[in-house]
Parts: sequence; structure tokens; C-alpha cells
Amino acid sequence: MSDLRTTPLHDRHAALGASFTDFGGWSMPVRYTSDLAEHHAVRQAAGLFDISHMAEFTVSGTGSTAFLERVLAGRFAAMSIGKAKYSLLLSDAGGVIDDVIVYRLGDERYLVISNAGNRDAVFEAFRQRVATAGITAAVSLTPSNALPLDLQLSTNDGATIEDISDGVSLIAVQGPRARAILENTTGIDAITPAVVDLGYYAWSSGTFQGADLFIARTGYTGEDGFELLVPNAAAPALWDALLASGEPLGLVPAGLASRDTLRLEAGMPLHGHELSDRILPAQAGLGRVVASDKGDFVGKAALAEAPADLPVLVGLAAEGRRAGRAGYAVYAGAEGGDPVGEITSGALSPTLGHPIAMAFVPPALADIGTELFIDVRGTRIPATVTALPFYRRTA
Repeated sequence: MSDLRTTPLHDRHAALGASFTDFGGWSMPVRYTSDLAEHHAVRQAAGLFDISHMAEFTVSGTGSTAFLERVLAGRFAAMSIGKAKYSLLLSDAGGVIDDVIVYRLGDERYLVISNAGNRDAVFEAFRQRVATAGITAAVSLTPSNALPLDLQLSTNDGATIEDISDGVSLIAVQGPRARAILENTTGIDAITPAVVDLGYYAWSSGTFQGADLFIARTGYTGEDGFELLVPNAAAPALWDALLASGEPLGLVPAGLASRDTLRLEAGMPLHGHELSDRILPAQAGLGRVVASDKGDFVGKAALAEAPADLPVLVGLAAEGRRAGRAGYAVYAGAEGGDPVGEITSGALSPTLGHPIAMAFVPPALADIGTELFIDVRGTRIPATVTALPFYRRTA
């Protein structure tokens, strides 16, 4: 794995005994001790995740809101400063290049966080859309401040897009005790608004040991939690401080394996599985994310012309212990016939104790309660179409 990129926390993970895997070109911790133990810790107490492989872009200037309205499927003009919004970056054909979270930092300043493996695709999509708007600059910049700028694009209507990914680290604290852990972490100060007042899908600013700190009440586990963005140099000390604060409360370091089962239980899509540039938002149950009644945006025309009979994403629940996995075929009957769909993600649910999966099937087979069959290594296992998410936290 010598060609893989590593985060500023790699040495911390190695010292904790982590096993590593290739994830989007990064060497990332897949587990520290046990997938199940880490999963249960997040559901019952808290887990600490290094998600510094994610990509971050700032969009600022007088044309920033108009630019995001053109290039993303959501609506941002009425979005309040201090809030976050889940959105989609679409291709001209309406497929999902990536799903992103957009944070409004000011009247004309935003932070966009995208998936690690799609960093280049997102920046290229931005570049193409800047080109159609009238590009005035495309330059490499030398890091010069706490949040270094790596790549910059500017439009002739005043929007500047900056890729800051290489200069910052992202750490997630997820679980019912996440807020208590943050409130007791030594070195975190000057938070406005206070963590206790921070709503879901909102952000707060502060400092950690004098470094800029961005705290968002967002996550990818189905639990309450926070994602903390800091300059790379501050990341190891922040990781250590969070562990020290959280260990008495049950916090454990958690890897990608538990993150995947957590997000699956919560019915959250993963790009490359439930989302791709060949899948339209409505197919993945994300039609509500698209502001189809706003002005023109990339992909709008294609979505309006899409056929109504495309496969749609459903949840499947089964009994026993044998779980369908990504790529396994789905059938309409126990015997014979061609596959009617395919599993995109599946696992034996640690929380629920039975197999769960997401799959694309024809709309005629997508009604809740429909019985289907998953081919698990040559044996067809009955499964029932179930509402998503499979798991929802109660508080």
C-alpha cells in the first residue's frame, strides 16, 4: 500500500493497532479491534472516525450563490448562514457525480464537502461549469495560511472555487454521547454558537489550542454526532484530546467497516453503490433533494425527460444469518426466472440481528411487503421489501 495516500492521523491509527485498507486511493483504518464492537460503541456511546480523506472546497465571492444554484441540484439562496444542506452534483444526463454537504459560511461564502474518491471528478465538474460561465483564472497556489489553498477557479461573475482538501483534516465523533465528549474536550474553546445550542445540520466555529476549528452537527451513522475540521497540524492533538475526553464515556476509535454497517442501517447511500453517474436521484429515493422548480441547473432537462419505469432503490430484510452482499442477484421467485435486480449494499445488521440490504428493482416490485429472493451463493433467500431506514435513533 506504499502508493496510497495517508492522513495526518495515520501514525495514531497504527499505534492503536488498526488494520488498513485501500479506500479511494487512501490507506484508511478499516478496524481497530472488532467491527461489531466498534459498531455497538457508536450506537450505545460514541465512536471516533478519521475522515480526513474527504474533499473540501470553498465557494466564495459575489457570484457564489448563483454558481451553486447552477451546478448543484439544491436551492441555496434562502439557506441561512450557519446551516448545512445535503445536495447532489449531477451530470448533464442527470446522473449523480457525487453527493455533497454544503455549509453556508457567510452571505456569499460556502464550504462544500464531497467524497474522497470523487475529489477529482467534483473539481473537474466545477471546472467545466466555470468554463461555461466564463473562466478568468485557473492557477495553483502555494499554501500560505491556516487553511491552505491548493487549486482555484474563478468565474467572471465573481465566484471563486478553492480546493482546500490537502490542508485540512476531518474528524467525526458519532454517538449518543458525542455532545458530552465535545463539551469536555480540553483545548476546544470560543465556540459560537455553543455546542449545546447547535441544531442538526448546522455548524459552529471555535478554536482548538489556538487553531481554527469548524464543528458541524452532521454525520454518516444515523446517530447524533459532529464532524470537526481543523488544519492538518492540529489534527493529531485534537484526536488525542477527543480520545482522552471520551474514553471514560465509552468512546472508541472506529474504522470504515463499522462506518459502513452503521450507514447501511441508517439507509444512507454510498456513492459507487446506491449512487453513480448512471443513477438518477429519484431512482435512489432522493427526488426530494432536487429543487426541480428552481431556475436552470445542470441535469435539470435530463431529469424532466427521464422515463418513469427505471429501477428504484428499496430496502430488503431477511431472516437467519446469511446476508446478501453488493452484486448479489435479486429474483422475483424462489425458482427459475431471470434476475429482477441487484444488491447494492448488504450485511448482517449488528443492531437488528438479521440480514438487511439495499437493492435496485423494478417499480412494480418496490411496494412495502413485496416478497423477493436474494441469491446468496447459489441459494435463494426470501427477503421482504422494507421501508428505509432500517434503523432510526429514538432521541
